[in-house]
Amino acid sequence: MNKDVCEVTCIDEGKVKSVQNQLSGQNHMEVAKIFKALSDDTRIKIAYALSLEELCVCDVANIVGSTTATASHHLRLLKNLGVAKYRKEGKLVFYSLDDEHVKELIKLAYEHQKEVVGV
Repeated sequence: MNKDVCEVTCIDEGKVKSVQNQLSGQNHMEVAKIFKALSDDTRIKIAYALSLEELCVCDVANIVGSTTATASHHLRLLKNLGVAKYRKEGKLVFYSLDDEHVKELIKLAYEHQKEVVGV
């Protein structure tokens, strides 16, 4: 028998209704896009780097050890999914995180990871 599953059915109607009401007002697909964008290890490295500094595509490629084409692909995806934004300065393109919410999410994820592994 599984220790992590209820052995009997017991539903708290009040909690269920409350949570269902709160869930119904949320845009789950848009939130999932953020996590999808960050679910790749290269993209999370890029997002973490962008949480520290605004960086050009060449800098990002150098930081993650990829080609500029690969870095550009990942940055474009982060932008399209609402995680990053860019600005062009002459012939250079600089990326940063879209806003403080994204920066906080990345910071919290790394803090949580350290707690989970006990570092």
